[in-house]
Parts: sequence; structure tokens; C-alpha cells
Amino acid sequence: MTQTRVLSIIVSLGVISVCASCGSNSSSSAVAQGNSATSPSVEVVKVTSRKLTITARFPGELQPYESVAVLPKVTAFVDSISVDRGSLVKEGELMARLVAPELAAQRAEAQSKLQGAAAQRAESEAKLSSDDSTYQRLKNASATPGVVAGNDLEVAQKAVDIDRARVDATRESAEAAKSALKSVTEVEGYLQVRAPFDGVVTERNVHPGTLVGPASGSGVALPIVRVEKIATLRLVVPVPEKYAAGINPGAKVDFGVPAFPTETFTGTVARIAHSVDAKTRTMPVELDVNNTGRRLAPGMFPEVLWPVHRSEPTLFVPVTAVARTTEATFVIRVREGSAEWVNVQTGELDGKLIEVFGELHDGDEVAVRGTDELRPGSHVSPKLVSPDPKPSAK
Repeated sequence: MTQTRVLSIIVSLGVISVCASCGSNSSSSAVAQGNSATSPSVEVVKVTSRKLTITARFPGELQPYESVAVLPKVTAFVDSISVDRGSLVKEGELMARLVAPELAAQRAEAQSKLQGAAAQRAESEAKLSSDDSTYQRLKNASATPGVVAGNDLEVAQKAVDIDRARVDATRESAEAAKSALKSVTEVEGYLQVRAPFDGVVTERNVHPGTLVGPASGSGVALPIVRVEKIATLRLVVPVPEKYAAGINPGAKVDFGVPAFPTETFTGTVARIAHSVDAKTRTMPVELDVNNTGRRLAPGMFPEVLWPVHRSEPTLFVPVTAVARTTEATFVIRVREGSAEWVNVQTGELDGKLIEVFGELHDGDEVAVRGTDELRPGSHVSPKLVSPDPKPSAK
């Protein structure tokens, strides 16, 4: 083979090698472009931080500000009763009169004992005065020797001491008789049943001629009437434990009742139990409600529009961003084109947004639609979208 022939073959082999190399590079570039084109596009939204301010709806109960079951303090018969259910009464107003003949006899006996004690006291004081006068004369006469025997002076002095002790005893007897008469008089005062405060009679259980008496060990006495103060009402609201930290004394709270479906009433937070009921996991809170017009009534069950606040800002994401499996609740954060699962705990709903707690930060980008199909480490092409505007409080 000639030298020219050999050189031709070498040149041909080089050209083939170069072409093969070019074809290989073009193929690799196409594969890379194909891989880039297969990365899924994922809509993402920024995590936002703000204070929670929503309104929750809780059931409540209206109760009278004060309620007293007026029970008889003595056993007696009802002589008359001047009030009935719905009667308005003033503090101290006579509502019923009772009669007990035995009390009159007890008062007469006490008066007789007081008079007898007073007579005995007067007699003993007169005797003391007489004996003391005798003693003083004998004492003065004894200054002259031989006029008065010493024994007579001692006898007179002892008589005075005895009289003084008798006066003290009769004085105590008279005080005891006076106290006994006062006690009977006070018991007689129980025969007049008076209103304990300004209010309305909501219950009446007796009529003239009824025998009434105080409660005994065998049972509970029947109240004559029940009086309730309803010019101001107590609205008791069982606030769930998770909202207990945001209760502010003096806050105004709106509520409605079925009797007035088109009206809204307002109460003021007045008393907080500061203790969670272990059975219901709620904390009783009382609101004072002005009811001077007596439109509202104890026993009504209002729907309370309870304001829910947080003292510090919290993080929010769209409700659709939270994914749940049997093992975890998470959102998918997209960082540098890579997906990662972040475990979270959810809080309150605020329209289409939900409160989340976890290893997230304000401004992080999370997938708008959370799903376990988007595995951690997956490469994605994020597409930032705007979150829905915040709706009005629910």
C-alpha cells in the first residue's frame, strides 16, 4: 500500500471520530433539556405573620344577678300574701304576713319574767340602801368607845355585802329577762316576710292558710316566694380552654337571643373563674348585662359572639396548603427548587387561611396545595401566586 493511501485512511478515521463525538454531545444536551422540562410547576404562596382577630360563636345562659328563695324562719300559718308571680317589689316591702299564736304566749311570758326581775332588783336595791345606811350610822357611832359593840358593826357590814351581791344577781336576772323578751320580739318579726332587695317575684308557692316552716333534717322547706334581681343579668359563657388566655375584663361582647332574632345585645366581661372545668374543659366567664327594660329574661340561651385574639402575631397559610396523613400534618416548603415537608400544628381558621405552628418563618414559600404525592427532595419549578385577601370576621 502506498504512503498516500495510508494517509487518506487516517484522515477518514479522524473525521468519523469527530462526527461521533459531536453526535454524543448533542444527545447529552437534549437529555439535559428533557430533564429540565419534566420538573413540575408548583404554585407557591408566602407564609404571612399577623395577629389573630376573629369572632367565635359560643352558647351562653342568662341568669339573674341575684336570686333568693324566701323561706319561712318559723313554723306558722300564712295569714295573707300580697304578691304573686311577676310582682315588682322594693327592698323591705311587706310581701306576706304569718301568724303563730304560740309566739304571742312566749312574748307574754317573757314580759312577765322581765317585770318580776325588775321588781326583785328594785327590792334588793332598796334593802341594800337601808342596810348600808344602818352600817354607816353604826360606823360613825363606833368612833366613841363603848357606844357600839364591835360585833354589831361586823354584822351590819356583812349584811351590806350580801345585799350588794343580791343586787348584782337581780340585775343580771333582769338583763337576761330583757334579752329573752328581745329574742321573742325578733322571732315575731319573722312573721312579716319582706323583700330582700328590689326585684321581681318569679315564683309563689303558698296561699293564705298554708302551714309553713323552716327546713328540717327530713327535707327542704318550700319557699314562700322567689325574688330575683333582673335589672342587671349575668351572662355565663363557658369559654373553651384554648381561648382562655385572651379574656380581657371590661371587654364588650355582643350576643343575640332567639326571642329577638334581629337585635344584638351587649354585655361586659365582669368575672372570670380562673379555673378550667375538668369535665367540659371550659372556663366560666360572667358578663354583666344591663336589663333595665326587662326585655331579657333569666333562663334564655343566647349565642355569644366571642372575640378571639392573640397577644403575639402568628403564621398563616392557605387551608389547602396543609396536608394530612395518618402519621403527620405538614406543609410543603419550596426552597431553591426543592420540596421539603415541614410538620405543623394547626390553629384557628380565618376565612381561607389557617393558623400554623412549626418550623416555619414569615416569608417562607409553601405549596398552595399540599399533597403527599409531592415527596421531600423533589425538584419543582415554583410559581408565586398572591394569597386570597383576608375575609371579614366570621
